[in-house]
Amino acid sequence: MRFVRGVALQSALIVASLLLLLIGGACDSNGGRARASGETGDLAQVKRRGTLRIITPLRGGPALLPRGRSTMNLEQELVSNYAEAIGVRAEWVYVESRDELIDALLEGRGDVVTANLTVTPDRRIKVDFTVPVATVREQLVARADDPVADLDGLYGRRIAVRPSSSFHDTIDRLRERVERLKLEEIPENVDTEEAIHRVATGVYDLTVADSNLVEACLEYRGDIRPVLDLTGDRPIAWAVRPESGELLKSMNRYLTEAQLVAYDGRRHVEDLPSMKERRVLRMLTRNAAATYFLWRGELMGFEYELMRAFAKRNGMRLEVVVPPPGEDLLDWLRSGRGDVVAAALTPDESEVGILYSRPYNYVSQVVVAQSEGPELYGPADLSGRRVYAHGGSSHWRSLQRLRDLGLNVKLMPVPDEMSSEEVIALVADGMYGLAVVDSHALDIELGWRDDVEAKFAIRRDTPLVWAVRDTNPDLHSTIDEFVRREYRGLLYNVVYERYFKDPTTIRTAATRDPQDDLTPYDDIVKRYAQQYGFDWRLILSQMYQESRFDPQARSFAGAEGLMQVLPRTAEQLGFETLEDPDTAIHAGVKYLDWVRDRFEPELSVRDRMWFTLAGYNAGPGHVRDARRLADQLGYNPNRWFGNVEQAMLLLSRPKYAGQAPHGYCRCNEPVEYVREIRERYRAFVDALGS
Repeated sequence: MRFVRGVALQSALIVASLLLLLIGGACDSNGGRARASGETGDLAQVKRRGTLRIITPLRGGPALLPRGRSTMNLEQELVSNYAEAIGVRAEWVYVESRDELIDALLEGRGDVVTANLTVTPDRRIKVDFTVPVATVREQLVARADDPVADLDGLYGRRIAVRPSSSFHDTIDRLRERVERLKLEEIPENVDTEEAIHRVATGVYDLTVADSNLVEACLEYRGDIRPVLDLTGDRPIAWAVRPESGELLKSMNRYLTEAQLVAYDGRRHVEDLPSMKERRVLRMLTRNAAATYFLWRGELMGFEYELMRAFAKRNGMRLEVVVPPPGEDLLDWLRSGRGDVVAAALTPDESEVGILYSRPYNYVSQVVVAQSEGPELYGPADLSGRRVYAHGGSSHWRSLQRLRDLGLNVKLMPVPDEMSSEEVIALVADGMYGLAVVDSHALDIELGWRDDVEAKFAIRRDTPLVWAVRDTNPDLHSTIDEFVRREYRGLLYNVVYERYFKDPTTIRTAATRDPQDDLTPYDDIVKRYAQQYGFDWRLILSQMYQESRFDPQARSFAGAEGLMQVLPRTAEQLGFETLEDPDTAIHAGVKYLDWVRDRFEPELSVRDRMWFTLAGYNAGPGHVRDARRLADQLGYNPNRWFGNVEQAMLLLSRPKYAGQAPHGYCRCNEPVEYVREIRERYRAFVDALGS
């Protein structure tokens, strides 16, 4: 299927026929929006319409978790900023695969293609390109232990690439120089990052990738290496139709100015004026639930959202830098590898060369225990007990103060690389009897689990702050002013409530009999389940898990309706609103079908379904990460229960998240999600029959 967006056609007959052809009837009167193609005007038409239609592959968000400077994740922001600069709205036109991009442009379904597109002679014949957004080299990629070093070592080897990629032509030409070199054509839905992974695991012999993607992959994995450059520098650019000359000129002016002031990747210690000249603010943080993470393709996090708002207010683009586990954030700040640390810091005045902002949040240090554990009412109840905390942390110092006051508390250090989420999970599992964590970290966990609880606080009103270098007084004062103005204001309260406020609203008590509310939606679910090839009782089970059959349900992240689809995802699939139950169910089932297509049909029907449900909940990228990790740990990557689910639980640990393309995952949630849906599905089968 192709998911496209455009303006409404005048003829209902043409609308119907085009929709049947382009999207298989998915955007019909039962839940979608009529979308048209064929508009091929220049810049004047874009401005009259009020939208810039941007063609890009449907992928559900960033391909990888951005950890630092990477051109792979800049194009969407650049083109959105360009649209704003010319006074129009960015409108995304999604196509199913990369081989549709140029055809969609020439057919008038969009105005520009932004998709990390390499400029090649064949493509230049069809479309015009802007000035380069970046320059890359096509690199041969092998396993880290592969001895191949040059062209002579390619005798008899196989190089796997997609037929529609520029790499295909490169290897075709290379075969004229290397005897018995074989070109292996791989499916179009296997993206380049996945091809690299398959090389690392021995599925493919060799592959080719752009140097910017190779560089991004090397940030989290050490089992691959670029062998040699197959081309010189090649431009990555945006594509427009040949008749869009004024649009091309306008984009070239914008891109030229943007890149003249772009961040160059070097270490910088200058103050705010220089940052504004570069138009980049570099945020140092951790990949964790309270700070910065990827969820269903959306970049999220309390710290991330606030810092992004600060950067935008000051005319800068936010670049997130996530140091490897074990690296000290303040050391990276002092060395100029970032401009501000935003990672739920407690001020430590012993740190040299650091200025702390005024507090932007206050938390309590709470003692966490199992919900069914012993009753504890205050610090005196800790006497003689083991209490776990990160050594050297403010939690540790608070416990030391209790011991200095004569309390016989046994301090147990937690490994530095262990996240608060892991500590809470170990308490829930009974491995740790008691632990001390910040209340806001516990609040996030209580949004989906009820097997732990805060017994009492050992310290209240602990300030959380951001940190900058003491040589950056302008940045420090500007951040302080931002915090002063926004603290407990509208922006702050909206973001705060999304992550921490009344966490029980994120889950609804599941004590009701779900059958009480099945009837209103049975017929709708049956219709769309049949259309997309699902068991309707499974969809009902998932719907209950998502919304408890409440059509007004809204998640902390903004997912809406009976199937809890994000508005951005709904738009990609061709739906304008999720208020109507029919539309909400259609959007959810259609998205479930899209997620299922991310997993190979050769899998068993059951396991492909479990992977699909986990991908619906957490995003297919995190499931892909878990399958890779399962394979590395000796589990079966093609089996969910007892295998991939076990690996997925590890993705909340920095040791494993740091090596995963999509980074940190609060993956207890999708594991429980799949299990609960399966159990409820079985009950529905028994209760409802076929």
